[in-house]
Amino acid sequence: MIADLRHATRTLRRSPAYTVTVVATLALGLGAATAAGSVLRSVLLQRSPTRRRTA
Repeated sequence: MIADLRHATRTLRRSPAYTVTVVATLALGLGAATAAGSVLRSVLLQRSPTRRRTA
């Protein structure tokens, strides 16, 4: 596995444009997943408005 990581590092160093594309794609994907999770969490876990019973 370490040999694979070394090879990946060498490959990414040789092509900076590809490296920027990979990093940007990962950042956008993680950001979108986090935003979607936050929205779903706030919508689904929000307390529903209920009326108080007056007895």
